[in-house]
Amino acid sequence: MTGTYDTDVVMDDGTVIRTTVTSSGDAVEAFLREVGRHGRQLLVGIDTEWRVVVPEDGGRPRNRMAVLQLCVGRRGLVFQIVHADRVPGALKDFLACPGHRFLGVAVDGDVRRLAEDCGLVVANAVELRHVAAEALVRPELRGAGLKALTREVTGAHIDKPKRLTMSKWDERRLTAEQVRYACIDAFVCYEIGRLLLTGQCAEGAAACGATIQSSPFAASAVPVA
Repeated sequence: MTGTYDTDVVMDDGTVIRTTVTSSGDAVEAFLREVGRHGRQLLVGIDTEWRVVVPEDGGRPRNRMAVLQLCVGRRGLVFQIVHADRVPGALKDFLACPGHRFLGVAVDGDVRRLAEDCGLVVANAVELRHVAAEALVRPELRGAGLKALTREVTGAHIDKPKRLTMSKWDERRLTAEQVRYACIDAFVCYEIGRLLLTGQCAEGAAACGATIQSSPFAASAVPVA
């Protein structure tokens, strides 16, 4: 499949996130078949990256989706949807499955971009900030970003350097740093949701802080042949 490769993103604690980076609809279908073997009630970390589009008529610039990230357990997908040869119906069905819970921070923005830019509807999105605020009895977490939420829920620290956040996500070949950034964002969303929704954080961050070791961005993305 053209434009597809696998990489292992290795965390500080040895956790390996096997990640498919692709613009191929066939590769997306293969990923969904793989994770779909675990059932129709999955926890799925979700995130998106975007590019700024300036209208030809000089109108107001807007954000348009460039990359969709999904993570189920230790299996990740970085789908360069802006360059996709096609967006498979299997992805539409996966996102629309009411049994799956799609876990994100400020997830309403991701859901809106998927609908407006790609015609994809997410049936069951979970806003992790709200879940954390209730589970940890910390109402201020409703306004937290992913970095802060990761720290409060897991006790871990992640870096989100602006040079990567604002990088060119519509490039045909993403850098290793971009892939790592994108993968870890989705993985952390999955892990936060898993801890919160299974009750492992009911006693606060100290109860689950050992699950993710600090500074996961110190890990490297190792190409897999």
